[in-house]
Amino acid sequence: MMKEVVMRTLNRVLLKLSGEALAKNGSYNEEEIRRIAGQVKARYDQGVQICIVIGGGNIWRGRTGVEIDRPKSDSIGMLATVMNCIYVSEHFRYAGMKTAVLTPFVCGNFTELFSKDLAMEYLKQKKVLFFAGGTGHPYFTTDTLMSLRAIEMEVDMILAAKSIDGVYDKDPEKYPDAVRFDTISIDEVVEKQLGVIDLFASCLLQEHRIPMRIFSLYEEDSIAKSLTDEFNGTEVTI
Repeated sequence: MMKEVVMRTLNRVLLKLSGEALAKNGSYNEEEIRRIAGQVKARYDQGVQICIVIGGGNIWRGRTGVEIDRPKSDSIGMLATVMNCIYVSEHFRYAGMKTAVLTPFVCGNFTELFSKDLAMEYLKQKKVLFFAGGTGHPYFTTDTLMSLRAIEMEVDMILAAKSIDGVYDKDPEKYPDAVRFDTISIDEVVEKQLGVIDLFASCLLQEHRIPMRIFSLYEEDSIAKSLTDEFNGTEVTI
């Protein structure tokens, strides 16, 4: 499908990273995290305001083999995202960026309690913001957090770095004939329930008209390219 993307000035973006992308042999993938930090630093130096949400799947996905209450399981997952954000933010600091980790609940002195006013002030101070801890409530995914914070922070676009290179008409891992969309509207994503992000998160973006770019994290310089006309993935339009 031909790509018909109208490029726009992106001054503030939210980058979503999967927790699994940070993992390697049961530990953190240092090389990958440094690569991510380097790409973000290039845009940071250009003055782009950057917010980040990271999943916790490299640490916890609720697959324990024992019965566990869903709210407790989700609480563990929220704490996993806190660990990931603290760890990655330190790599960003080492790369020369100022950072802040914000959570929806008090987490000792490891993070700061989220408020929009505080977050906006930190963006003015040229800090990269890490939104950790999910929404603070069970039954909501980091996709929901991504959409919620994108709305609150009034971002120009969401950049979703995934293990696949865009949105397909069906699961490309199961169906070799799956077709990738170069562009697709958020209305179609919701109507067809394509599953690129969870349905509730998609509906939030549909209601508040926030566009999104979905691309492969593993393509060389894909994060940096996602902010230019070299972007290679699916443009989810509004």
